[in-house]
Amino acid sequence: MGISRARSSTVCILLLLSLSLLFSCAFSKSPRPISDAEIREKKNQCYADIESGLWGWQCKASSIAKENCALRCLSPVCYELIYESDPLEEGEKDLIRSQEYKYCMYKSSLGESLDGVRGSFL
Repeated sequence: MGISRARSSTVCILLLLSLSLLFSCAFSKSPRPISDAEIREKKNQCYADIESGLWGWQCKASSIAKENCALRCLSPVCYELIYESDPLEEGEKDLIRSQEYKYCMYKSSLGESLDGVRGSFL
């Protein structure tokens, strides 16, 4: 009985060490900025999710509602920072906020602070 308990403890310890090594390797990679291609791919997946109804009928009500939902889906934190207080409106082309949003995604992907993102392209 003593040997079995010791063996179980050893197996548990080895398992925990293996898992900690696995997680430390997975999270120790140096961050790299999100690419334009990755943004496009993620946004296309957001559009597909919206079309399938995962975001509710309000996201399919108009093209601008769909765009606002896609931006929120793509990066909730950046949407909140850049667009939530003043969502895009029908026919609006806001190039400055679009640049700020993309910059926010870039900084967020690197794990950097988002302080100063809003208003950085004025």
